Amino acid sequence: MERYLIFAAPSGAGKTTLIHYLMKHIPQLGFSVSATTRAPRHGETHGKDYYFVSKETFQQWIKENKLLEWQEVYKGYFYGTLKSEIERLQKMGKIPCFDVDVVGALRLKHYFQQRALACFIQPPSIAALKQRLLKRGTETEESLQQRLKRAQWELQWAPYFDAIIVNDDLQKAQQTLLHIVQAFLKGALQPKLLNLSLESLKQ
Repeated sequence: MERYLIFAAPSGAGKTTLIHYLMKHIPQLGFSVSATTRAPRHGETHGKDYYFVSKETFQQWIKENKLLEWQEVYKGYFYGTLKSEIERLQKMGKIPCFDVDVVGALRLKHYFQQRALACFIQPPSIAALKQRLLKRGTETEESLQQRLKRAQWELQWAPYFDAIIVNDDLQKAQQTLLHIVQAFLKGALQPKLLNLSLESLKQ
């Protein structure tokens, strides 16, 4: 049976760090590179972290039905999952591992249903999240408030995920996530069916 792993979290919750840990310990996982219209951050590479494309290219992909899911996460910034990315990973014999926003995650879960394990990485609190975002040193006051407002909205969707991992103690969160994912891949953990209208995900 095909299997998929979906990860979502408010920005700054530590999702990427946890995914890197998982991929190091489970070699059959393959990272699904998302597409985005935002500019690369320092140290990010096109084709490895994201496919960085223009808004025109992204909108063309929408028209051509090349995206399995897409979302305007922040005003003017689009993110999405290319269908070709899933095909690429499956040809390599890898289990696709999606690092997406909360709406994208629930859309993917809705599509794959019990073939996918959807994990929500939760910060210990909004205050802790704010500190993590400030530490990045990449946020303006406006973008910080925007991210915190979105985080509060995203947290309400956590119960729809198959697993919620609170990233308070990183080592504990890593071990918990590894245990859950291994159980899913062995068939010892059955993900739930997602009974949710996608219309309700609109902000």
